[in-house]
Amino acid sequence: MEPLLRAAGGELLRLPLNTKAPQMMLMNAGRLAGAIRRKNVRLIHARSRAPAWSAWMAARRTGIPFVTTYHGIYNASNPLKRFYNSIMVRSDAIIANSQWTADHIVREHAIAREDITVIPRGIDLALFDPAGVSPERVVSMQTQWGVAPGQTIILLPGRLTRWKGQLVFVKALAQLRGEGLLQDARAVILGDPQGRDAYVAELLAAIAGHELRDFVRIVPHTADMPAAYLASDIVVSASTDAEAFGRVAAEAGAMGRPVVATDHGGARETVLPDRSGLLVPPGDPAALAKALHRLLGRPAEAWRHMGEQGLAHVRANFSLERMCRDTIALYNRLLSQSASL
Repeated sequence: MEPLLRAAGGELLRLPLNTKAPQMMLMNAGRLAGAIRRKNVRLIHARSRAPAWSAWMAARRTGIPFVTTYHGIYNASNPLKRFYNSIMVRSDAIIANSQWTADHIVREHAIAREDITVIPRGIDLALFDPAGVSPERVVSMQTQWGVAPGQTIILLPGRLTRWKGQLVFVKALAQLRGEGLLQDARAVILGDPQGRDAYVAELLAAIAGHELRDFVRIVPHTADMPAAYLASDIVVSASTDAEAFGRVAAEAGAMGRPVVATDHGGARETVLPDRSGLLVPPGDPAALAKALHRLLGRPAEAWRHMGEQGLAHVRANFSLERMCRDTIALYNRLLSQSASL
């Protein structure tokens, strides 16, 4: 993203922020404070815990507002870890990336709900626009996947890791195959293992064991996700752990595709049950198979109608433009308050 930063007139300050060592956090805080003074920075915003500690110290030294975005659910297995996580709520303004995340913050940190600003993650609607994807890109994607024209495509995108639910998806597909419902359908698991070779081997073994080799493809991540969504008919998000926001459901909705997602986390906000998609209990292959059965039994016109409702929902509530507008409005409010002190 560095070219985008430069194009917007920003500067990149490189710091060793991927460390939890207290002495490094102190050093980073000093360098940040120096940069704040040199560049006349008026506000600092952190989105991760170790950088947030340094940013908090730098903000206090320089007297500028400090903002945090709480965009994940952090493990808090002991009091020390809970204290480490607490930096994300020590700011002048706390942003949660979904209503679900805001509720988690209230439970975890005993923060008043009115002290949290919910600004959902934004989808770039200029990029994720069905009208902006040429038929050639769609055909090229389907060719790469090795699917035949006219076959129904069920897509599960996401990095290959257990909590993303690929094994749950495979078990659901096995049930559908046993019921004779995959004859004209193919499933695509799209994502990179990022070094999880043992999990990929387990996934391939499950596909083979359920006799799904002719029905399931595992393909590498693609940079052209808009075409990938448009090349599919149904999109699945099967995460067994709650997604704080869940980009897949929102992006698929923006591309007018019906979504089957697990009923927890941000999916409860991005998917309209029985309107733009279906929600199923996490880690439940039978429930996922039943939901896919429901969709596969509907005509293409019903899929289009669900996709239209999803597209309207995402455009109204989860645009990148809205995220930026709401974030800048928060900045301006803090800067006005700071100027009046």
